[in-house]
Amino acid sequence: MGLIFRQLFESVSSTYTYILADEETKEAVIIDPVMETAERDAQLVEELGLTLKYAVNTHVHADHVTGTGELKKRIAGCKSVISKAAGAKADMFLNNGDKVEFGKYHLEARSTPGHTNGCMTYVLNDKSRAFTGDALLIRGCGRTDFQQGSPLTLYESVHTQILSLPQDCLLYPAHDYKGRTVTSVGEELKFNPRLTKSKEEFANIMNNLNLNYPKQIDRAVPANMNCGVFETPSVSQ
Repeated sequence: MGLIFRQLFESVSSTYTYILADEETKEAVIIDPVMETAERDAQLVEELGLTLKYAVNTHVHADHVTGTGELKKRIAGCKSVISKAAGAKADMFLNNGDKVEFGKYHLEARSTPGHTNGCMTYVLNDKSRAFTGDALLIRGCGRTDFQQGSPLTLYESVHTQILSLPQDCLLYPAHDYKGRTVTSVGEELKFNPRLTKSKEEFANIMNNLNLNYPKQIDRAVPANMNCGVFETPSVSQ
C-alpha cells in the first residue's frame, strides 16, 4: 500500500491539479483545483474511492478561479486550505512549517513568497516530491510585477525553500505552457535560465519582462479571495 498520485490539466489557463492519497486509508488531498474542472476532479475522487479531506491552494491565483468552492459543494467534509498570509477565506490557514495530513502521509507547507505574499510550496513528507505553485516553474518562475510581487523575495524563497531540497526531489508546478509535466531540483539548479543567475541579475530580468496583464485577473482574484465563490450583490429594498 503506497501513495496514489494523479496529475490533471486544465487547458484554458494551463493549470495542473494534483490529487494525492493514501492507498490504505483512502484519505486524499487535492492541490490547485480549477472551478471549470471541479466536476471532473470530484468524479475521479469518487471513482478511486477516496475521501477528500482537503482542497489546497498554493496561492491566490490570478489566471483562473479555484475549484475549492465547487468541490466543497460536491464532496461532504472537504475543507479548503490556503496560506494565512494570503488573506483569503478558507476553512484552514497554514503558516510556514505546518502540515497537511492524509493517512500516513503529510505535506509540509513552506512559505515561498515573491510571486504573491501568500505563496506556499507543499513538500511530501519523504521529500520525494514538492508542489511549487507559481514560485518555481519548469525552467522559469512566476511573475513578480503584481499581487505583492518581489524579485528579490522570490529568489530568496526559491533558493532556500525549494532548491535546497534533495536534487532528485521531483518538482510539480501549477502551470506549464510547453507541454512539460515535471522537473527536479537538480535539473533546475543546472538549467533554469533565471534562477541560475545572481540575485541582482535575476531581479533585472524580472523587472524587464514587460508581460501582458493577466486575462482573468479581474474575475479570478476577487473570487479566489472568497474560496472560489462569486459574491452575489445584495439588493436593497
